[in-house]
Amino acid sequence: MNTTLSKLIPALLVCLSLAACTASASETPLVPDTLPPTDVPAASATPPSSVTQPLVETPLVPVALLKSEQERLMHPVVPPEAQQALVSGNNALALDLYQALSQAQDGNLFYSPYSISLALAMTYAGARGETEAQMAHALHFDLPQESLHAAFNRLDLDLASSGQSSGNTQPLQLNIANAVWAQMDFPFLPAYLDLLAHNYGAGIYLADFVNQADRVVEEINRWVSDQTEEKIQDILSPGALDAMTRMALANAIYFKAAWNDQFDIDNTQPAPFYLLDGSEVQVDMMSGEMRLPYLRGEDYQAVELRYSGMTAAMDIILPDEGQFAAFEAGLDWPAVEAILAGLDTTLVQLSMPKFTFRSQFSLADTLAGLGMPSAFDGGAADFSGMDGQRDLYIGDIIHQAFVAVDEEGTEAAAATIVIFEVTSIEPTGEIIQLTIDRPFFFLIRDLTSGQILFFGRVLNPGQ
Repeated sequence: MNTTLSKLIPALLVCLSLAACTASASETPLVPDTLPPTDVPAASATPPSSVTQPLVETPLVPVALLKSEQERLMHPVVPPEAQQALVSGNNALALDLYQALSQAQDGNLFYSPYSISLALAMTYAGARGETEAQMAHALHFDLPQESLHAAFNRLDLDLASSGQSSGNTQPLQLNIANAVWAQMDFPFLPAYLDLLAHNYGAGIYLADFVNQADRVVEEINRWVSDQTEEKIQDILSPGALDAMTRMALANAIYFKAAWNDQFDIDNTQPAPFYLLDGSEVQVDMMSGEMRLPYLRGEDYQAVELRYSGMTAAMDIILPDEGQFAAFEAGLDWPAVEAILAGLDTTLVQLSMPKFTFRSQFSLADTLAGLGMPSAFDGGAADFSGMDGQRDLYIGDIIHQAFVAVDEEGTEAAAATIVIFEVTSIEPTGEIIQLTIDRPFFFLIRDLTSGQILFFGRVLNPGQ
């Protein structure tokens, strides 16, 4: 596995940087709509060349929004089988990514497969030819383009409704946002902008990567921080974008929810957690007796903790002692799907650690290795659905995620950045004793659709 995967890059976002060659004379840049005033003034007109102007700092971009005239489709008609195909494909990618990332990164691991799928779906919308075919295979996009984007729109809208209040129940908070920063003089195809508007609610903010790349980095970092309740900050470092960048596509996801059955903080006590090498660390161990969906498998135990509102849950999979590596090697979506289907409600005396950590990594080599290499090859990439030319390719994909689990519930956030560059049941009375005191896997999923929102492993909750 390429060592690029192990490089940590701050942020919970997906950012797509597109770089491109000079547009042909027949292409006409779309005219932007002016954005509402911000804390940054709009750039003034260029002064006559014969007048000497004092040196002043150029205002921060973006200052305008290059947008389609089309509104988002709020009631897309998607057959149930198409929606299930999308979710199953997304979840298959979630476990493919785990297998690749777990081999390239030591320690705890956490990411949002949904954020990654969503960001790459917007990228896939502009892919054509062999690049499109490779991306469809690697990302498990089994639906035709038109059906796929409609299904993503339906899923996104359904997930957004999960946070709505239900009686006196405290709703969970789930925010998903998309934004695109594009070089101000670059001609994107109206059809591509229409697709983003129809299915992802994403307009394109005009930016000046050529002259102000680092200032655009500041703008993107601010947007990501705002969308993730400041949990993801400085996702891009100075120099992450440059004069060859043509577009930065960002997705941010934020999740916060209280447990349906909370742990009593008075029961939290220091306790040992046993690491894979046989050593141990002291952690804050929460505990409580609850009725929970539970499964005892051949070489593992699994338990599900639902969040307030009962529309989302965290599922924990604990391999038996000495079985972690063998279990991990066989971990894929069919295996996880079977575990989730086998859960049955019973009385559980559960103990589990509190934990908070972040994961950061590049996904370029991972996704190329999963079967979409042409997207990263300037000589082979075909994203002509974006601008009508074969002049864009993905330079890198960056992802960062954050999770915090305590007695009250869970807070999590994530983002993905893709950088494009230019060429040039009834409970029983039995009480199950379950102590999560060794490395384990966990996932956060939407119970209505089955979509995995976050996935991770904990090797050391004290890290």
